[in-house]
Amino acid sequence: MLRLGNILLWMAAANILGQARPNLKLYLQSSSGLRSDCAANVMRLSLDKALAVGNQLEVEAINGTKHILLTPSMAAQCGYSMESDPWGNTRIYTSLMGCFVDNKDDATFNVGLRLQMYGENPSDVVSHDVSQTCSYTRWASREILCDRNYMEVSHHMANLDAEAKGQTRDGKDEKLNANLEASGASQGIWKMTFYTPEPVAMVLQEAEQAGYAAKTTSSRLVMRSPYNTAETYSEDVAGVPMEVFRVSAYFMAPQGLHVVNLAAACPKGGVLFTEDMISWHDDTVPETRVFNVLLGTFLHDVELRNITFSTGVLTVEESNAKGFTVQEHSLANGSKSFSLQVPFDADVVLKHNPERLVTSYFLPLIFGLIVLPEETPFALPVDLQASLQDVVLPIMAGTCDQNQFYISVKFGTTECHPNGTMTAVAVKVESTRNLKPSQLTLKDQSCTPQFSDDRVAYFSFSVDTCGTTRTFFDNYMMYENEIRLSYNNAKGAAKTSPVDPDYRQTISCFYVVNETQTVAFSAKPRTYEPAAEISTGQLMVQMRLSQDPSYELFYQAEDYPVVKYLQQPLYFEVELMHSTDPHLELIAENCWATLYEDGTSLPSWDIIVDR
Repeated sequence: MLRLGNILLWMAAANILGQARPNLKLYLQSSSGLRSDCAANVMRLSLDKALAVGNQLEVEAINGTKHILLTPSMAAQCGYSMESDPWGNTRIYTSLMGCFVDNKDDATFNVGLRLQMYGENPSDVVSHDVSQTCSYTRWASREILCDRNYMEVSHHMANLDAEAKGQTRDGKDEKLNANLEASGASQGIWKMTFYTPEPVAMVLQEAEQAGYAAKTTSSRLVMRSPYNTAETYSEDVAGVPMEVFRVSAYFMAPQGLHVVNLAAACPKGGVLFTEDMISWHDDTVPETRVFNVLLGTFLHDVELRNITFSTGVLTVEESNAKGFTVQEHSLANGSKSFSLQVPFDADVVLKHNPERLVTSYFLPLIFGLIVLPEETPFALPVDLQASLQDVVLPIMAGTCDQNQFYISVKFGTTECHPNGTMTAVAVKVESTRNLKPSQLTLKDQSCTPQFSDDRVAYFSFSVDTCGTTRTFFDNYMMYENEIRLSYNNAKGAAKTSPVDPDYRQTISCFYVVNETQTVAFSAKPRTYEPAAEISTGQLMVQMRLSQDPSYELFYQAEDYPVVKYLQQPLYFEVELMHSTDPHLELIAENCWATLYEDGTSLPSWDIIVDR
């Protein structure tokens, strides 16, 4: 929320953030860089950065033939506010219940503003008159508006009679009502009682002098309060600091005196979001076997630096090189979000089998982000989980002849991935009840299971490693390896379990070698090209006097003053100090000598003279 201080001018380049409501109506003034639209119960006027940046802005409300300068206090009291985003775009908001809005039966609202743009020269003034008509009929019985510099609450007065029915007035109320009628009190708001939370009573004029606004329209009772007034108070609501505005309005209607209780509670202290409101969306579809998470949204000055996985910290570049997909997504409003995709089979994913045929995959993450330009770090932990019924038990079939048994076992837990990765699960069978799955290896005995327990061993490897062979068949090529139990892991070591037979499980993957895949992509041009700002500054230079044209020997400090005759040439060398930019060019345009260190002192002599 924007707190307007004791200044008379609103600065169009104020770096305050906010969030706009959805557009309902749009009115464009493209030639002037202005755009107005109706957003629910406010009118929004947007100033393009080309119009706003570098100018001093005064805003006036147009009320018929009058123009009322909106000072900060007047703006907060009458329902006007302003914000600027980091890109220099400025937005001015007007409550449809504002003081100077032409209200037609609480359904049609005519808003008029005059913008006075002051440049560096006070006489250089550009004026823009803006008018916008908004229609809004979806009023709630009681509406609260928390704007950047004020709180507003309005109540539908048609409910007053309904609320009064069934309520019995006591003698005190009857006497007060009779006294007001006898005194000839006009209809409308008579007085108000504010609760701080202690009651403080004011008549309407006193409340307006204190900075509050109260009025009635054709069907609504409206109250408005700036922030941080004597009659508002703070309260913690679910861990969020709120500013509370409570008031009882004594309203004189044709039916007699009514008392309407109004209250509003708005976040205070400029809270735009809390840490808990940075959201992430788990878009994982388990059947794709890929974790997919979207993080954000963030403003343009937030960068993702690293991600902490279960195996350690990886930068964004290292994560992409490892086969994960980390992307930054730019949104139309200038904000951004980040996405991460990690295959279930990656080594950073934890997994276990809670049921016989079900695998649960876990991906704990900590996103490391920074806010530029200060590089202020902050972290966001995310835990992803997915379960998949992906364990396929072996299928065994057998035949026999006169001499031998022939048994074939089809293992359905081998997967071939498009990126050239093979994964396989070896399951302990009855014939090898003493087998420890952790002892299984591939052909290359250094390739051990990535995960194992007392029942299964899980392997994941690239097809060009671990002793994998490759065989070509017409339009296919087959990669083949073997999960085996090797007892002779060390040279000369005897078998430790001669009773158990060797364990061998052949695994293979087939890939098409002559298929053409078409990949489509599109590029969207950037909305703006980065450009360096033109500015002025000082660079450190050094000038030395050479003894001759060779520029090898130079006069030292102890040699000065150096005596030279008129018309005798001088050999100066000018050097730019402390610069590492190879594209920087130094041109000596004006050089002169003085008797004193002050370069502006007199007398002075030109050293370089164009002839």
